[in-house]
Amino acid sequence: MTLLIDNDLVKAVLTMEDCVRVQEEAFKELLTGDAVHRPRIDVYVPCDREDGYYRWGSMEGASKTLGIFAVRMKSDIVYWPRTEQGGWTEEKYCVRPGTFCGLVFLFSTRSGEPLAIINDGHLQQMRVGGGAGLGVKYLARQNARTVGMLGSGGMARAYLAAFCAVRTISRVKVYSPTPEHRKRFADEMSRELQIEVQAVDSAPEAVRGSDIVSTCTDSMQPTLRGEWLEPGMHIANLGPAEIGEDAYRRFDVKIRQGVSGWSPGNDIERVEMERGFSPVAYIAGHEDEMARLPRRDPRLRGFGGDFPHFTDLVSGKARGRVSDSEITFYHNIGNQGLQFAAVGGWVYHKVKALGLGRSLPTEWFLQDIRD
Repeated sequence: MTLLIDNDLVKAVLTMEDCVRVQEEAFKELLTGDAVHRPRIDVYVPCDREDGYYRWGSMEGASKTLGIFAVRMKSDIVYWPRTEQGGWTEEKYCVRPGTFCGLVFLFSTRSGEPLAIINDGHLQQMRVGGGAGLGVKYLARQNARTVGMLGSGGMARAYLAAFCAVRTISRVKVYSPTPEHRKRFADEMSRELQIEVQAVDSAPEAVRGSDIVSTCTDSMQPTLRGEWLEPGMHIANLGPAEIGEDAYRRFDVKIRQGVSGWSPGNDIERVEMERGFSPVAYIAGHEDEMARLPRRDPRLRGFGGDFPHFTDLVSGKARGRVSDSEITFYHNIGNQGLQFAAVGGWVYHKVKALGLGRSLPTEWFLQDIRD
């Protein structure tokens, strides 16, 4: 049987400790050739919104050890509003604002059998937060206790849970532009994690005096300034635009999680690198329609960066933190398809062992016509 697994089931069986652990194990398999992934690729088609586009995104990964192949797919209408205060964000929805469509398909690499279809909402937040936790595990000071957070949405919740899974966190300061959002985050996470979480009135205040700093926003422009950074800090990002060059110049140690995009060459039409939040974009539309899409800011490093990967760090090819005074940075983008194979595979096996999930006949997905 093929299992249909919803967000509530994912939340019920997946702990952040397991999420960090299975990603670490899968990433190490990249060193031996027992794992592989295909970076995210997006396809853009003009939609009815005059300020937006339809975007289809997918990423893939597989582990020989787990016997799992995963493909994660998502379908969005995206647009990029600006505020009077100078803010610029990416917003998205499926069908209507507030609803989204993302699915993870799992297959057995041993038999080819379709194993599961998983709603990607909770899994997505957990795998990204777990990746940031992996960076903290390897790069933050061992005595790191305080966290400064920019952003108060679902991703920020996952990041904080991951930090608490790998360090003994005692105090958190959170800032986001909407006061009620940051207050709600502080109240809810204080109760959930049983630690002190305080909403503050500015980004510099959240960063000041923190051992670990995360920026978890949908901003299309930098949110963290280099002048705010202090010796000994560890920095984690979410999006490709959040870290400006002034901050990069302050980092003593920079590690990329992994490959997040690739260059298709100049001979493929309608393919562009780093449009908006897309590392690789196949774009339909006329010139006036394509002008809606944000272009890459050459002042930002975006999805890339000429610094080592996590696999270089754990193999000893690249050095990590060697002093409590160093500022370290973990570029929490890359290996996405492999993350879904590792975390999705763990969820599938847990759900199956508990006899949960909605069963779909595997025969529905098979055919006797050779393709």
